[in-house]
Amino acid sequence: MLPKAREDQLIRRAQRGDGDAIEELIRVHQGPLYAFMLRQCRRPEVAEDMVQEAFVRVIRHIDRFDPRFRFSTWLFTIARRLWVNHSQKMRPEFDSEAAERWLASDPMPEELMAEREGRDHLRRILDVAVSCLSPIQREVVTLFHHHAWTVEALAEHLSLPVGTIKSHLHRARKRMHEEITKDDAMAKQAEEVLR
Repeated sequence: MLPKAREDQLIRRAQRGDGDAIEELIRVHQGPLYAFMLRQCRRPEVAEDMVQEAFVRVIRHIDRFDPRFRFSTWLFTIARRLWVNHSQKMRPEFDSEAAERWLASDPMPEELMAEREGRDHLRRILDVAVSCLSPIQREVVTLFHHHAWTVEALAEHLSLPVGTIKSHLHRARKRMHEEITKDDAMAKQAEEVLR
């Protein structure tokens, strides 16, 4: 994440049509936004489309950005609205084979394979647990744990009271724990990976 002063400088330049500033804003935020959208929709091709459309809208409406807020909050809000609109039109389905192909697409040196397999295994366990959450809980957990958003930022982003966000986090963690531990084999695997 960029320091606020640097982000503000890039936004002012982008508002004047500076292509390099726009490119840097996209480069900095593309990875985290894609990860967020992938966790929301669980389909790489849909996540890519949502990210691309979010950036198109941001670039088109950069002059409307309110500098009192973080750029990432604005960007993630736009992407979230796109996803909500999309999900209302069609029910998303998780394509586990496509996700596995995507995760395995980078060639890796042999010495990193064991480490990656452990992470992949943990990711699959967590994905099962996260998939059991309601959409709002999934979003709160993803932004809080994977993108280091504060409870206050989540409350502002979702237009909910801080106490409600804390409640969603608590219930989501409890639900994930129940999902992981209800299956003895899964609980044992998660425990082994986390050692």
